Amino acid sequence: MARSLALALTAAASLTLAAATAPLAAADSGPGRSQGDLARTYAATARYQVHANAVADGYKPDQYCVVDKAGPGALGYPHFNHAYDNSLDPAKPAALFYEDDGRGGKRLVAVQWLRYDRDQKLTTDDDRPTMFGIPFKGPKPGNFPGQPVHYALHLWLWKKNPDGLFETFNRAVTCLPGTTRPKPSL
Repeated sequence: MARSLALALTAAASLTLAAATAPLAAADSGPGRSQGDLARTYAATARYQVHANAVADGYKPDQYCVVDKAGPGALGYPHFNHAYDNSLDPAKPAALFYEDDGRGGKRLVAVQWLRYDRDQKLTTDDDRPTMFGIPFKGPKPGNFPGQPVHYALHLWLWKKNPDGLFETFNRAVTCLPGTTRPKPSL
């Protein structure tokens, strides 16, 4: 665990240093800015490799692992900090996603930003946000009672996603048997 954390912090520091040494590139809205923003996300979330740090910083763990109902793959265990709903700050994702580490703990695999749709209509998207040069997916209906129509952007920052860095689900993530939300009984 200590070695993994050291490697993660070294990577985050390297990316942060690279971003800091290219301030002119980061000042525009093009690829340089996107790389700088990715470095900020790495640096801001490296401390959440230690699960207790995420909980201490207000990320509430869900007890259930989220699977892709349409195919192979999963998101893992979501941890939301609703103070960051609507954040477009690369250092303040609204959600962190963890997977079981095989030793009874959790390993950080991804982050997500969530932005509420202005008119709350699934048929319009004139307020679609972007980060890292990537448009958010949506608008989507709420995932739980009371959650507004929203846009979402996932970033597989801490685990490679074979389908892409910004895809919603990752087929390299699995949920252990008995860890997913039970289906409602009829």
